[in-house]
Amino acid sequence: MTWKQPLAAVVAIMAAPALANPIDSIRPDAPELAPYGSRPIGVQTLEWVHADQIDIVNVEGDSEPLYDRPLTAEVWYPAADGTTPGGSYRAILRDGKTEVTLTGRAARDAPPASGERYPLIVISHGYPGNRFLMSHLGENLASKGFVTVSIDHTDSTYSDQAAFGATLYHRPIDQRFVVDQMATLDGPLGAIIDTSAVGVIGYSMGGYGALIFGGAGVTQAATEYSWGTPNGLLERHMAGSESHEALIDSRVKAIIAIGPWGRNAGFWDANGLAGLRVPTLLMAGGSDDVSVYATIRTIFEQAAGADRHLLTFEHANHNAAAPIPAPKESWIPVEELDFVPFEHYSDPVWDTTRMNNIAQHFATAFFDLHLKGDISKRPYLELIPDADQGIIALDEDATPTEDHSYWTGFPARTAKGLRFETLLKGE
Repeated sequence: MTWKQPLAAVVAIMAAPALANPIDSIRPDAPELAPYGSRPIGVQTLEWVHADQIDIVNVEGDSEPLYDRPLTAEVWYPAADGTTPGGSYRAILRDGKTEVTLTGRAARDAPPASGERYPLIVISHGYPGNRFLMSHLGENLASKGFVTVSIDHTDSTYSDQAAFGATLYHRPIDQRFVVDQMATLDGPLGAIIDTSAVGVIGYSMGGYGALIFGGAGVTQAATEYSWGTPNGLLERHMAGSESHEALIDSRVKAIIAIGPWGRNAGFWDANGLAGLRVPTLLMAGGSDDVSVYATIRTIFEQAAGADRHLLTFEHANHNAAAPIPAPKESWIPVEELDFVPFEHYSDPVWDTTRMNNIAQHFATAFFDLHLKGDISKRPYLELIPDADQGIIALDEDATPTEDHSYWTGFPARTAKGLRFETLLKGE
């Protein structure tokens, strides 16, 4: 459906009762680890202030004013036994003003589980975006024994989108700050968070930030762009600098970067990418023309300081894997945008729920392995590169024979259009 859709169709959408926009759909053909786990989920909204930060938006000349930077986050967590599942979220659409209702499985302000501590996963949206853009991953992973925290990055959301240079500067700093805040939470929620084992999921500019946070310092050239961060302030994240080294956090054990932006614009070179030092899973659309798929492959190839994987959705564009399914309200043209908001969430080739399920499957395997030490998840990450070349070879008891090479966890015929490549540290 495009902006040229028949008027009757638009009227029907607008006249419909409150629209349901589920974030928790699991298709019947989803891979094995995609479904929600056994734990009930709670959700809370937290607000923090990061004091005395450089106000990039209001830098003028040599003036570099400071401000108290506000950050809002949504936190999903394993909830107490007996928690009734289900709840909703009020989120802002891509136009920056329309409120929509999303539905999921988390219960608002439910009491946390007790008696166990769970690894922390930070979720970081694109530019622009908001804390609900990857809420499908937030809920799903919480049901499997993680605490997930998704950030509204100030100056980078649909409602307050401002100078791009602010996002370039603040993104990895916000990620580090939120880890610190989660580590100092008190009360029942703080008691269940294990910040000695932290993962980061970043989409687009969130992926840019995650790679910097993980050790990939930016180039000198990137600090000098007239359209970037002013006054050379991005030197704080430059490869080899003391300030960048101080940002890197030993608590971070694994990163997922989905369509990470930056290599396409010269923000990294081989030297900077070699600084990446934690296991990394890249996810990308094979036709991404925003972050540019060829340069995402370059990240994969040049980040030789870490074990890393590249999951490719063939023919998908920049919206591969990360965004929730397009809210029904986004199907309607708006005056504020020169495109239908639907395009911000969707892909012309792939079904969004299908991609979400695949992302949930691989994120579960990856974080179970690297944050929990669950070696039983290794087979889900030890795959032949081209899924289309996989062979199904089972004996009469449906046990795989030595000739079987189909992707672990994927039912027959369901891995088509995917590639999964691996390079080890030093390669």
